Formats: sequence, structure tokens, C-alpha cells
Amino acid sequence: MPRPFRFGVSLLTAAPAREWRAKCLRAEELGYDVILVPDHLGMPAPFPALVAAAGATERPRLGTFVLNAGFWNPALLAREVATTDALTGGRLELGLGTGYVQAEHDTAGLPFGSPRERVDRLRHLIEELERLLATDERQPSARLPLLVGGNGDRMLRLTAEHADIAAFAGASLAPGSTTGTLDPTGAEELDERVARYRQLAEGRAEPAELNLLIQLAVVTDDPEAALRPLLARRPELRAEAVLGLPSVLVGTLDALAAKVLAHRERYGFSYLTILEPYMEAFAPVVARLRGR
Repeated sequence: MPRPFRFGVSLLTAAPAREWRAKCLRAEELGYDVILVPDHLGMPAPFPALVAAAGATERPRLGTFVLNAGFWNPALLAREVATTDALTGGRLELGLGTGYVQAEHDTAGLPFGSPRERVDRLRHLIEELERLLATDERQPSARLPLLVGGNGDRMLRLTAEHADIAAFAGASLAPGSTTGTLDPTGAEELDERVARYRQLAEGRAEPAELNLLIQLAVVTDDPEAALRPLLARRPELRAEAVLGLPSVLVGTLDALAAKVLAHRERYGFSYLTILEPYMEAFAPVVARLRGR
């Protein structure tokens, strides 16, 4: 039997306290199951933002999506995690990744490193966090859900070993980019990456929940019109090809609901993350599929 759907929304824009609370409450009203905050300079600081979200809402879980390992010292992060989990009533889900925007690390005066070094740094962070949280009196007895996001073989192995939620971005860093420019992942490539993850995770006692980050989500009767702003920025892309991407959900309500169901059937994605600009637009799909 397939795992029931969960829908998360990643809130990208900082706001004064009243506006932030209203935004989080609106996400809850629209039926989103998880309120998420990324870890990028120029966006909200994750942990205070999640504590404020907890004060404004009752039902949604609260997560980091995802913390950049290079920004965090394990001991200091363990303190933030334990305190935030306590202040949110045990609603925290911890998302971790290597980080992919070199310019942010440069601005922060922190090393970025090679892909191998970044994965090694993340592994060290995860293993130290597990050790530290296991001995922290503020940490509840239940295991804190861990999400790990990444597509490469070493990242998938790390995810298979440690994560309760395996997250796929639906895109990868463009070669040579230091500012985080992403190239979309096609259906066949995503098939291969998910299959590779499943191979690495064969020995798990419990299967992980699979998450997909949706890069564009619009309910519309005119999909090509909805794509024009994107195609103006990325003229090398073609509308037909973009509409076929797993991380793009643009079309009628019926078409999008069918595509989300097909994603669960084909890849196993039962947990989808929507970016804040599309929170309202995607809400009818959330309402259609909640509980299924």
C-alpha cells in the first residue's frame, strides 16, 4: 500500500513577526503538512523562524530544508536542534545537505570545498549530531526525523545509511556555477537516481519516505503562458520539455493531481515540497490529494 501524501511548503521570504505568523497560519489553513525554512543567506534564519511558526500554528510539522553542513559546527547545531525541538513541542524535522552555493560560503568566510570534501563534512556532521543528541537531556526519547537531500552516489549512500526522509531536488548544480544555478533533472535521470538509492537502501529495516522538491507549480488552463517568465530567463529550454520535467507541475487541477499520483507510482514520491511563491496556486492540489 502506498505511503499517504504529505505536502510541505518552503518559506523563502523574511517578514516582520505579524506577517510571518500570518503566512505560517495560511500554510496551515491551506492544508500543508510541513512548514519548511531553507538555509541561504538573505533568507530567514531557520531556527527562530521555525519557533515563530510553531507559535502561530498547531498541526504542521516544522523543518529545515535544508541546512548547509558547512555553516554549522556539530556541537552548536546540536544545541540549536534540541532547543528548537523542545520549543516547537517535538514538531521538528531536521533537513541537512552539503550546500551548493559557493558564493554564500565565500561571503560567510567559510570554506566551500570539493564535492568530496562537502560530503565528508556532511557525514561528520550527521554522525556527531546523532552522538550528541543521544546524550542531550532536552532531546525527546523519540528519534528526531532526519531528511537528507542530494543526488550523487556518495550522497545517496549517506542518505540510505542515516535518513528517515530521502530528498531529491529535481535539479542539479550547473557545471561551474558559484551562485547556485540549477539544471533540471529529466524523468529518466531521476528514475536512475531513485533506483540507485533503492539499491543502496536495500538493507534498511524501515523504508525511508521519498521527497521531491517541486521547482514550479501553477494550476492553469494555459501551461505555455505560465512558462513564459521561465523561458525568458532560460531561452535554451523548450516548453514541451519543461512540462515533462518531474519537478514542474503546470496544468489543470486534474492534470496536476494525476501527475502527482503518477510520481508516487513511478518513483515513490509521497512527500512533495512546494516553494513559497506557489503556495496558494498549488493549494487545490493539496486539497484534492490530502489523505490519499
